Amino acid sequence: MLRWAIALGLLGLFAATVLIAKAGWQEVFSALQEAGWKGVLIPALFHLIPMLACVLGWQALWPGKTRASKMFFFYTLWLRSSINNLMPVARIGGEVVAVRIMIKHGLRKAPSIACTVVETTLSALAQFAFVLLGVFSFLFYMAGKHGADSHIGWKLFIGLALSLPFLGAFLYIQKVGIFTLFEKFFTFFLKDKWKSLSAGAARLDRSVRLMYKRKNTACYCFVMQFLSWALCAVELWLVLYFLGHPLSLAECLMLEALIQGVWGAAFMVPAALGVQEAAFVFFGAMFGLPLEMALALAVLRRCRDIILYVPGLIAWQLQEGRWLLRKA
Repeated sequence: MLRWAIALGLLGLFAATVLIAKAGWQEVFSALQEAGWKGVLIPALFHLIPMLACVLGWQALWPGKTRASKMFFFYTLWLRSSINNLMPVARIGGEVVAVRIMIKHGLRKAPSIACTVVETTLSALAQFAFVLLGVFSFLFYMAGKHGADSHIGWKLFIGLALSLPFLGAFLYIQKVGIFTLFEKFFTFFLKDKWKSLSAGAARLDRSVRLMYKRKNTACYCFVMQFLSWALCAVELWLVLYFLGHPLSLAECLMLEALIQGVWGAAFMVPAALGVQEAAFVFFGAMFGLPLEMALALAVLRRCRDIILYVPGLIAWQLQEGRWLLRKA
């Protein structure tokens, strides 16, 4: 899987380079000059607000009155997002590292794992709802344009409908007992070596079910996750404003939802290299964005990732290094 991810990442990088070359390096660079340092830095810093909304929902899931601070959850989310967005880990490696950090900092094991599993599930459901809202809005938007085809919107809607059973199955498995199923799977193949995990798996499943039973908290987490995805549309509006080609907030919401849908489908490609750029070009044209402007928009989104997430990877490696030194 790692080899496939690296190969797809290199292929995506090549595709992004070809797109920029086709648009013209000078034209794309001129669009970036129009944005200036404000167009790079301000939207990147604004992204901290969607991250904060995600943190509020995640922290609320923690059982009991005593919980880690918002700053700790923000730090953990920062490292988790850095890994998922920049490394070839199929966007699940960040969750594993997040749980490790929470346990290493003294938080209880079962709630740490259960809290992260439930938050990840609710985040996926919120993203699905956001993309669905964007696709429906896009259908009406295209229908209102004379001579515009709406078959693309219907294809996107069908793609979303096909992904719904997988989300439903993931929720059902958690209700049945996802960790117990894992434990039975490994016990079947590795026999007695994994029998000691039975009690731990059952405890984890109970923790997951308990978090879903707290419906008010689960609903609050879902709303905050949805808000986190929706605020990315405001970030997109800011970038286009600095590029000198502003769209309405409604158009930015639709464009962001479509990009998120493509980004989610390309989970095996590290950082959705090439896929994200192609999506900006394809969907941006439907909202009147010239080729060079759409690619400049994609480049600025990459700049945000570099500004926020590369330091996150460095911080993660420094922390792992400190733990190794203590162990030594």
